[in-house]
Amino acid sequence: MSTHEETLRRLALLATRIKLDALAMVSIQGFGYLGQALSAGELMAVLFGEVIRHGQDRFVLSPGHYVVVYYAAAVESGLLDRGAMADYGADGALFEAISTERTPGVDLACGSLGQGLSGAIGLALASRLSGDGRRTFALLSDGEMEEGQVWEAAMFAAHQRLGDLTVVIDANGSQVDGPIDSVTTIEPLAAKWRAFGWHAIEVDGHDVAALAAGFSEALAADGPAVIVARTDILGRLASIPRTADGHFLKLDADLVTSIRAEILGSAAGARA
Repeated sequence: MSTHEETLRRLALLATRIKLDALAMVSIQGFGYLGQALSAGELMAVLFGEVIRHGQDRFVLSPGHYVVVYYAAAVESGLLDRGAMADYGADGALFEAISTERTPGVDLACGSLGQGLSGAIGLALASRLSGDGRRTFALLSDGEMEEGQVWEAAMFAAHQRLGDLTVVIDANGSQVDGPIDSVTTIEPLAAKWRAFGWHAIEVDGHDVAALAAGFSEALAADGPAVIVARTDILGRLASIPRTADGHFLKLDADLVTSIRAEILGSAAGARA
């Protein structure tokens, strides 16, 4: 097996562990933002397992309700203590259900949607001025594309030619009010980012090989780059009814067991 193939297998296994960790945390309360971890598990595995230079590069979490998948990725990367998972979502816990200024390890975690890119641009500009060579990565959700602040920031980043800024969008087509295309149409998403002066790459967000190639292309771009990762809010899992509210899943013991078994089964099949 080549080194590249070994890397992809490692990243796929990391994505599996991230999803299982998120499932374990959300199942404590029996409800929460599991769908976001199921849709973003692979992109966070590639980002945290291969791309980010921990201790040097910066990470911005724009949608605060995605924080559970960040916790899982950080735990699996050795950046946060696994023991903190046991208190997830409890009053006063370190691992809160939605990120706040207390969220450990991130350079910026946002509350109101649409603010993360502006903060990421500030970090990228600071790195340029200091010449420290740090890169900035920002995770955004596609629902945030309905916010005007995102596009104002996108214009500014392109004007500044911020080549050390990479955005990855979890484009799962879901938001709290329902399917995005039933609320405000944002497509064609990649074409809009290109029109704003960005290098835009569109990939299957559940394919670690496609994501790894996308990040490599993004980092080589002359200016800011965005990866539109097309995903499914239910992680393409058959064990979750398609009628379920993927934005905020409710779990019982049987569903937790079924989801865990399917995630493990898919991982075993991929290794075969």
